[in-house]
Amino acid sequence: MKQLRIVFALLLVGVVSYQCTDKSNKDTTVGMPPEVVATIEKRIQNGQMPSMALAVIDSSGVKYYNFGKTTLDGKPVDENTIYEIGSISKVFTAILLAQQVLDGELKLEDEINDYLPDTVQVPVMGDVPITFGNLTDHTSGIPRMPTNFAPANPNNPYADYTVQQMYEFISSYEPSRTVGSEYEYSNLAQGLLGHLLARNKNTTYEALMVATIADPLGMNDTRIAFTETMKQSLALGHTGPYVVENWDIPTLAGAGAIRSSTSDMAKFISANLGYVDTPLRAAMDMSHKMRHSKAGNMQVGMGWHIKNGKEGDVIWHNGGTGGYRTFAGFVKETGKGVVLLTNSSTGADDIGFNLLDSGSELAEQYFKSDAVEVPESVLQQYVGVYELQPGFMITITREGGQLYGQPTAEERFEIYAENDTVFFQPEVRAKISFQVVDNGMVESLTLFQGGGGGVARKIE
Repeated sequence: MKQLRIVFALLLVGVVSYQCTDKSNKDTTVGMPPEVVATIEKRIQNGQMPSMALAVIDSSGVKYYNFGKTTLDGKPVDENTIYEIGSISKVFTAILLAQQVLDGELKLEDEINDYLPDTVQVPVMGDVPITFGNLTDHTSGIPRMPTNFAPANPNNPYADYTVQQMYEFISSYEPSRTVGSEYEYSNLAQGLLGHLLARNKNTTYEALMVATIADPLGMNDTRIAFTETMKQSLALGHTGPYVVENWDIPTLAGAGAIRSSTSDMAKFISANLGYVDTPLRAAMDMSHKMRHSKAGNMQVGMGWHIKNGKEGDVIWHNGGTGGYRTFAGFVKETGKGVVLLTNSSTGADDIGFNLLDSGSELAEQYFKSDAVEVPESVLQQYVGVYELQPGFMITITREGGQLYGQPTAEERFEIYAENDTVFFQPEVRAKISFQVVDNGMVESLTLFQGGGGGVARKIE
């Protein structure tokens, strides 16, 4: 997948009392804010994503809103269309952990070394051990990814990473912080957690997830391995206009391997909101509780992240694999939940947050079709090397009427003119403003992205 950093996933016990469909609203935009509909349609029309499937859950039921197609020339998506949900898998893993705690099969305070093979021991800095609680709330000190991760196929990068490789890395890495001292989002720690939970039950992660969560909630299209039905309903992943491979994640499955649909995920969020009578209720409630607030302006529960909103706390997680971006969240105070699935490498978290929290605005969008023409003589004056920070440069080049940017050690990318001095990059929703001094010389550029920015001085 192209990376642009620029400074820069009847088995119900009891009676189902909550109807998880609303056929009268399927495939319409009734009840959806017009500005949300407009931005989704524009993002699809401008090639940002082939499709978006949405489910909105509240006390009246579930409403489905479907936009676009499974591929650029495929069939329209619906609530049964399958997407990779990526890191939303982590909250499934958290609920599996909570259930084993409630069943008395382990404790959050248990040391993970006691659940690994005798030949595998995870080192720590100091004498504070890593516990299951540290794995689930990203305070274990285990890094985001292992350094022995070297995929044979970069387009399906996790497929050949083995349990033995994971064991070798976690046994030998040198921790850089004490356990529990800081938040560091870690795919490796979450994958290890899923592995340990499955090992504790002498099964596989998928079998454990299906038996504990998917089957009891009637989520028949929520699996890791594709069923034939899921294959027929798959929305193919995309980066821009190009179809990309699905990701297989055998060893770190608990971090991001699950595939699902908005229909199934609506059942999952409905259960988290308490609309479904399920034996998972206590485990789900346990996973929602705040464990720490070390993640900047976010709080962290078990797997879930928690953001303060105008109407209440937004409990959420997003996900991303090679050609998919997803979001799931809910607000207990309002009883509202949202599931958003796309087959695009461009995220849409802003839509999910906007639907759940009136204080969250839709992100400003940049589209190639909005670009204006700028004379080549003007473009030429911006060509050069700009230092954003020591050792990190942005190199601006020109080919005809097209300007390009290239951060240090990254691929180059097109930037498009908003006017004579301001340019934008649609894939990462970034802007670059060039500062021209009185003598007509370009002094610096300012990068704006994700609510932040930085000034890079022109040095060549």
